Amino acid sequence: MQHLRSISGSAVPPLQARHRPSGLNAGFDDIAPTFADYVAATRDMLTKARAASGAAILDSVVGGNAPFELEPSADFAPGHGKPFRRGVLLTHGLTDSPYSMRHLAAFFRQNGFRVMAILLPGHGTQPGDLLEARRQDWARAVAYGADRLAEEVDEMYLAGLSAGATLSILHSLHDERVRGLLLFSPALRISSRARFANWHKLYSWLIPSAKWLEIRPDLDIYKYESFPKNAAAQMHALIRELDTCLQGRGVDIPVFAAASADDVTVDISATLAFMAHAAHAANKLVLYTTTPGKLPPGIPAARLERVDSVIPAQRIVSSAHTAIVIAPEDNHYGASGEYSNCLHYYPDEMEKYRACREHPGQCQQGEVTEENLAAGMMRRLMYNPHFAALEASMRRFIESLPR
Repeated sequence: MQHLRSISGSAVPPLQARHRPSGLNAGFDDIAPTFADYVAATRDMLTKARAASGAAILDSVVGGNAPFELEPSADFAPGHGKPFRRGVLLTHGLTDSPYSMRHLAAFFRQNGFRVMAILLPGHGTQPGDLLEARRQDWARAVAYGADRLAEEVDEMYLAGLSAGATLSILHSLHDERVRGLLLFSPALRISSRARFANWHKLYSWLIPSAKWLEIRPDLDIYKYESFPKNAAAQMHALIRELDTCLQGRGVDIPVFAAASADDVTVDISATLAFMAHAAHAANKLVLYTTTPGKLPPGIPAARLERVDSVIPAQRIVSSAHTAIVIAPEDNHYGASGEYSNCLHYYPDEMEKYRACREHPGQCQQGEVTEENLAAGMMRRLMYNPHFAALEASMRRFIESLPR
C-alpha cells in the first residue's frame, strides 16, 4: 500500500491508458472448482492484460503477478483424512501482487505447510482497475482461498501483508476453521482523510486526474506506483468494518505479527493496540525499531521481540512498511535488486528522483520519514536485512502452536 498523500498543489503528470480500467479485473469470480483452475484462469487473464509488456518479460510479469500454490515435501506427515496437516493462505497488500509473498511461501513450504496465494481483484493488471475495485470482492477472494485450502488441510492459517493482514483478521472472525494468523505490516489504521477519497465522483468527470492520489510512472512490474482515491476509500471502509467486528471481542487464536515502528503507510500504534488486546499465550510481535531499548505499552516482554533496524554498514537507517517480507537475495527488490523505490521524489523533485534511481548506491535506505528525507538522499527500503532472523522467529511461533 502506498503512502497516502494529496497531489494537490503539485504538477500532475498526465493520465495514460494504464489509468483506465482494463475491463478484465474489477470483481471476483469464485466459480473455479479447484485452486489450480483459479490459478490457470487468472494467468490467462493476466496474459491478456499485460500483453503490452512485450514477449521478453511477459512470462516474468505474469508469473510474478499471478496467484500460486506450493506443496510441502513428502517428508512431512499427511493430515487426518486430508492430504496435508497444515496450510496457509497468503494475501498480498494494496497495490501489491503475490510476488511480495513468495519468500514467505518458500518458508512455509519448507516447514510443512500447503501454500495457496491469491490475487486480489483490481491488482496485477493495471492501476486503473483499482478505480472499480471493491473491498467486498477482496473479501470474497480471501473466502474462496480459505474454502479451497480447508478442503486439503487439517489446520488452516491465514497470513497477510498490509491490507492482506486486515482481510485475514476480518475473515478469521467469521471462520472457525482458522487456527492462527501471521500479520506483516498490518494496515489497521490509515489517515482519516481516506474516508473522503471518493468525493472525487462529484467532479472527476470534468477532471479525470481528480480520481487519483498519486499518478506515477508505474515502472515496477510487480506493484502499482499510481494510487487511485477509490483504493484509499475501500481501505478505509475495510478498516472500519474490522473495527466494528472487533468491538466487544478479541482475537483469541494465536497471532504472529511483524511491523516497523517507523512505518509511514499505516499507524503503528493500531498494531501495538491490537497485539496488546490479543489474548493467546503464543502471540509474538517482532518490532523493527530505531530505539530498541524502548518498550511499547501493553505488550508483555515475553511476547515482544525488538530488532534494531539501523545498520550503518549497509546505509540502512530504519525499516519500512515495504521491507518486512522480502529477503535480501530477492532479484527485484533485494539488496542488489533491479528496482529502486524513489517515488517520494516524484514528480516534485525530479532531479532527486533521477539521481536516486540512477545512483542507488549513493542513497541511504529506510522509511521515508520527514527526518530521514531531511538527512540526505533516500531510497525506500524494499527488503528485510533481518529476514533470516524473521524466519527463525516464525519457526519458533509455529513450534509453540497448540497441537
